[in-house]
This record gives sequence, C-alpha cells and structure tokens, in this order.
Amino acid sequence: MALLFAVPALAQVEQSTAALNDPAAPSVASPDGRIVVTLTTDGDGRPLYSVSRGGRQVVAPSALGFLFTDAPKMQRSFKVESLASSSVDTSWDQPWGEWKTIRDRHNELRVRLKEATALGRVMDMVFRVFDDGVGFRYELPDQPNLKTAHIADEMTEFSIAQDGEAWWIPGSEWNRDEYLYNRTPISSVPLAHTPLTMKLADGTHIAIHEAALVDYSGTWLQRVEGTRFKTVLIPGAGPAKVTRGTPFVTPWRTMILSDDAPGLYMSHIELNLNAPNRLGDVGYFKPGKYVGVWWEMHLARSGWGSKPVHGARTDNVKRYIDFAAKYGFPGVLVEGWNRGWDTAWLGDGKGFDFDVPTPDFDAKFLADYARKKGVQLIGHNETGGSVSHYESQLERAMRFAHAHGETVVKTGYVTDAGQLERVGPNGEPMREWHDGQFASNHHLRVLLMAHKYKVAIDAHEPIKDTGLRRTYPNWISREGARGQEYNGWGNPKNLPDHEANLVFTRMLAGPMDYTPGVLSLVGQGDTPILTTEAKQLALYVVLYSPVQMAADLPENYEKHLAGFQFIRDVAVDWADTRVLNGEVGDYVTIARKDRAGPDWFLGSVTDENARVLDVKLGFLDAGKTYEAQIYRDGDDADYRTEKRHSLVVEKRRVTAGDTLAIRLAPGGGQAIRFRLVK
Repeated sequence: MALLFAVPALAQVEQSTAALNDPAAPSVASPDGRIVVTLTTDGDGRPLYSVSRGGRQVVAPSALGFLFTDAPKMQRSFKVESLASSSVDTSWDQPWGEWKTIRDRHNELRVRLKEATALGRVMDMVFRVFDDGVGFRYELPDQPNLKTAHIADEMTEFSIAQDGEAWWIPGSEWNRDEYLYNRTPISSVPLAHTPLTMKLADGTHIAIHEAALVDYSGTWLQRVEGTRFKTVLIPGAGPAKVTRGTPFVTPWRTMILSDDAPGLYMSHIELNLNAPNRLGDVGYFKPGKYVGVWWEMHLARSGWGSKPVHGARTDNVKRYIDFAAKYGFPGVLVEGWNRGWDTAWLGDGKGFDFDVPTPDFDAKFLADYARKKGVQLIGHNETGGSVSHYESQLERAMRFAHAHGETVVKTGYVTDAGQLERVGPNGEPMREWHDGQFASNHHLRVLLMAHKYKVAIDAHEPIKDTGLRRTYPNWISREGARGQEYNGWGNPKNLPDHEANLVFTRMLAGPMDYTPGVLSLVGQGDTPILTTEAKQLALYVVLYSPVQMAADLPENYEKHLAGFQFIRDVAVDWADTRVLNGEVGDYVTIARKDRAGPDWFLGSVTDENARVLDVKLGFLDAGKTYEAQIYRDGDDADYRTEKRHSLVVEKRRVTAGDTLAIRLAPGGGQAIRFRLVK
C-alpha cells in the first residue's frame, strides 16, 4: 500500500530544501515540486533512497551499494559526509530525432557517503530529478582503499510502493530481447529486461531503465519479494561482472513517472542523462528510407549464402536500385554480399570477410550505378557473434564502406545470449553477453571507427539502447526487440498488441529498426501476418527510426500502389512529436511534424480490438488549413481474414480546431498525412 503524505506539493519543496541542511535525510524535489527523492541511512548505516510523487510514495526505501569479488561489500556503516545541490534549465538540439530541440530541466543533489570503518571508502550518490522522473548513479572517486573495483553486483533496489500491472520480457534467456511482451501483476514479474513498464494500482505509470551505459554492464531487474526489485548486472566472461579503475561513474538508473502511458514516451530523461555530442559534425548521415535485399531471404526465396539461390547477385541488387530510384528511396540495403555466408556462421562468424565480396556481387559497379541513380548502398556486417574476429577487420570494413559510398552500415550479432566470441588477453577463447561490459566497449569501438570513415551504424542483435545516440550521434538505430522478420518465419508471428506494447516499453529506450511496410501481409508459405494494410502504414509514424525500411518485395509494392504512396510520402526526421492518446499494449496515436517542411503525419494502431478514437488536431498550426490524406482500415477490415487488405484512401480539409474520429479495425491502424494547403 502506498504511504500517503498529507502535505501539498509546495510544502514538499520546502521540506526538501530544508532537508539539504539535515544530513540525516537529504532530499531534492523536481522543478515543479511534484517528485521528491529522499536519502536516509538506517541503524546499520545502510543508505536507502525513496521517491514520492504528488505526496504519494511510489518507491519505498530501497537499498544502495556494491558487492565486490575481492573486497568487503559497500553497503553498511555509511555516514553523510557532504551535500551539494544545483539546478539546470537549458535546451539543446538533436542533429536528427523525434524532436529537434530537447529541454533539460532538473534539480540535482550530490551526497557524499563515507564508511565509518577502517577502510573509510567513499561513494557519491548523484540524483537528478526532472518533472517526469528520476535518474541516479554512483560515482566512485579515486581513493587509497579502492583503486580498482571488481564488481560482483550492485545492490541497487526499486521497492515499488504498490502492486499493479507490468509489461516485460525475460532477462537471461537465449533469444536476448526478441520476445513478445508479458502482461502480469507487478508482484509476478520474475527476472526482466529493461525497460520494465508498470502501471500502479493508483494509475501512476513507471518505466525503469538505465542511461549512458558506458564501460559497464547492463542490468536486469530481479523481483526479490512482493513488489521489491533489485538490479542484476549482466555477466561477463570473468568472475567480476564489471571491472573499473577509480575514479568512475556508473550508468544512470532511471525511472520515468507519469499519470498516463503517453507521458512515458514524451519524456526526455534518457537523452538528457547522456553526455553531449563527442563526435562533432555527423552531417555525413542523412535520415532516410530504404529498400533492400532482405525480406526475400526471410521468405526463403533466396539466401544470404548460395542456397537456395544467392540474393546479393549483381543483377538482383541492380533491380532494387532501379526500384529505389523510380520511387524516390535514397538507400538500398544488401545483406549477404560478402564472403563467409556459406560457412556455419551462426554463432561462429570467423569465416566472414568484411571487404571481400562474393564473385557474383560486383561492388564497384553497383556503387557507381547507385550513385548515378541518386541512390546509395547500405552496408551489412554480420559478425555471427564473433566479435574479436570482426574487430580484427573493423578498419578494413569501414574503409570498404566509405570507398563504396556507404554512409550507413547495418551490423549484426546473431548468436545466443551469452555466446559472443572473443579472444582473451592471453589468446584464450572467451564468451560474453550482448549487454555485458565487453559488449558495451565493443560497440563504442565500432562507432568511433565508423565515424573516422564517415559511416553511421544501425546495430542488430545489439546491446540495449540507453540514449547514447546523443553522445555518439552516428549510432542511428538498432533492433533490440522482436521485429518484422518474425512475421516472415516466426511461430507465433507478432501478435496484434505487439506494436502498442513496443511504444511504451522498448521504444522508451530509443529508435528501433523494426522494418515496417509489408503490404502483402504474408510470410513464408503465404501464411497471414496478423495486421491490416493500414496498420503497416501507421507503423512508419508510430515506431520511430531515422532509417525506415520499405521491407516488402518491389513487385508487392507495385500491386499495392495506393498504400505504397504513404510510404513514399512519410517523413523520417521530425521537428516535434506528440503522443495524442494510448494505453500500454492496447492502442496509441502519435503525430509528428516533418523537420524539413510544414507537414504533420499521424499514425494510430490498436491491438486485437476494434476502436474509435477521437483525436483533436490542436497540434496543427492555428489559422492554417491542411489537406488530410487519410489511409484507413475499410469498414470490413479485420486482421483475422482476407479483409485485412481492405484499405480506404480519402481526403478532407481540416484545421487545428477540428476533431477526427479515428476508426481502427481489429488488429488495424490508420495513417494520415496533413499537407499544408498554401
């Protein structure tokens, strides 16, 4: 049960300010005073933090500290040694993204804790409190009794103050984060990947994740008892999950807090807790859409290797380039172009060469041909999980990409969780996790080498997203969830609620290369995809990525030209984003404004239930008229029948004062372009 405080928000601000002078209970409030974080120590000197919102406790006192493999843990006998507070209210611009300008407004509390023991070790707890949530991290300074930290685990807890619903995928499972979402009571969650999204009994929404994962292990959340969770650092090959020399900082532990689901997505906490751009100009990357040699492999019509027939043949790639040029797509992805695909590569990619094409892939001819057509190739470096092997060729790979006009490379790490291959310091074979400390450092090495050659990275089977695109803006997108390929061969395919789950779970971490737009609505063996045609269009707005694939086969688009027109028109880089309505896993409607012009685009999707959503158009510019180009489910549309192809395209004039009734079929969606009428 939540602990209720009979004090208004203003009184909380006054209390928290006073608490800064009381080392027994330092506190800090959000700029609007609604969220308060308090740090206490119990009778054994164990530091505990708690969070209240609107006078109601949402996180009960929760533990902090570290376990080490070679030293006593840091958890007991702490005293507050010093306090410091500060406030920030500033804005910064993204080079690309869902919003052009991001506001960073928070209050910070820094508490230095020192052990009252012979070791006398010190750690700083840093809390940043925003109007929509909290971030906190540990900072361990250089000190005589802690020169190198061999961390077995953190003792960080999240003791959620009341039960409710949770949406989660399992941690520590073989398929990494490519799972359908579970919806259970919070008190029934086992070990979960983050982001973990919850709706408390009183309606408060919480999403727990992390930000700025650098040279550290990612975390899972383990429920201990009731609604109390602790972090579990993801393992590495050695006995310590993390090894760091002091001084160092951990990633931020984050909690987005909102009255409703749309508020979760509208938060900028993940980005604001990352360091500013360290790369400088990344103008070599331009957001855009692409087609490519991809879906045909997932349909088993061709192969990455030579069986049943090689997909990345010069003549076949040329066909895709022609299609891209004809319909205005700037990119063509080619998978399976390089030597190594006929080896047993899955989980053992040591046979790959990343600058040696197959004999039937004329790289220079295709690069030149694409350039003449106003198109560029998108590279593909599948590692099969053999990370050290890839790193040994990394500069060669990026040099090859640059030489062939590729400003985007899609990387891949297809192997089971915990099975990344690397070579140890003495040449010994070692196995790592996709979200461990080694993987964290590997991905940054890839980004830095890619930047040297003016290449942006779209990582698949990646480490989790923690907002590092702010610091390294050539990290443009990633997979990191169950994407469209499961509609090709998955059993089951993606369920109708999957995308409405993704928006308020995985998408809180950052862009996802979901690869939407399969208008044929069939997978292998002509098995039906559980969606409508209109929903596939809506996903271009609902699921954000600065690189969006038109995933279907060229010949299928030419059979569905009416819907294909929206895919051609929709923008990929945005000046503003508004979540107009939504419930986790049920439905969502999102409007985004084109960064390159005055148009707005809207996408709305539902689960297996038909819905009518009244959407006010107040996001449009006042006093202006727009032509709403509407792509909606037909009145008879239904994802369970052949009527999933029922699509109506219509136009009407609208203004900011209008309200549209968005009708969604079972498993359906709606996509709208609002074109300014001059």
